[in-house]
Amino acid sequence: MSQQKPIKKAVFPVAGLGTRFLPATKAIPKELLPIVDRPLIQYAVDEAREAGIEQIIFVTGRGKTAIVEHFDVAFELEATMKERGKDMSVLEPTRATPGDIITVRQQVPLGLGHAIWCARAIVGDEPFAILLPDELMVGEPGCMKQMVEAYNEVGGNLISVLEVPQKEVSSYGVIAPGASVSDTLTEVAGLVEKPPVAEAPSNKIISGRYILQPEVMRTLENQGKGAGGEIQLTDAMAKMIGNQPFHAVTFAGSRYDCGSKTGFVEATLALALQREDMGEEVRAIAERLLAK
Repeated sequence: MSQQKPIKKAVFPVAGLGTRFLPATKAIPKELLPIVDRPLIQYAVDEAREAGIEQIIFVTGRGKTAIVEHFDVAFELEATMKERGKDMSVLEPTRATPGDIITVRQQVPLGLGHAIWCARAIVGDEPFAILLPDELMVGEPGCMKQMVEAYNEVGGNLISVLEVPQKEVSSYGVIAPGASVSDTLTEVAGLVEKPPVAEAPSNKIISGRYILQPEVMRTLENQGKGAGGEIQLTDAMAKMIGNQPFHAVTFAGSRYDCGSKTGFVEATLALALQREDMGEEVRAIAERLLAK
């Protein structure tokens, strides 16, 4: 096992406008929309903490202060709950330790690569994780913990991947797989952002979780615009292949694309069905609705 600098920092790009969920997102950040009773951002932060990450870096935009408020101490709420003898444990994951949440602003929406670059001063000279909250990854252990375990073995850069039907590849970043290291770990020979179906090098898509070396920030510094006229993280990562180890971890678990309305509904239903306190009731409701 090679000795790597541990992954202690994670960047969460949360500056997006959430236009696909209007009017719900007019006043509420899309990252705070709940899957059952926990906001999307909470699932991602919990996943990072499970993986041993200590510093949470939110790259925010205008109107996103409520995300930081969610992880603050709500004194009045807690005092009232205590008085009424309510269960306080439900709020425990929302209470950040002082100093472990940092926010930076992305003033202009220039793409994911630019959002990550905005966090360069906080990341410094350390490897770091990236979690896209729109991608809800459900597994035991969580996706980032699976990736950190792989990172401790091979080092370098890692991305999580999932296999999708070939016809869907043009919506995602896709890897060109290299040599297989194990059942779940593959070398990455190349990366393509949103390729035409006929030109896609595989059906393995990048699924919203990354562990990257700090050199990616230097690459993003001088990078031009790519697909969609935005500064693409995929393009910057592609330039690092061959210079540093680069691997893909196939996530053992379920992924829900909560950037789309149907994916959001699917995630809500799937997680509700898994819950002991409501699963049976939700199943009965679903069966009743489907029978109509």
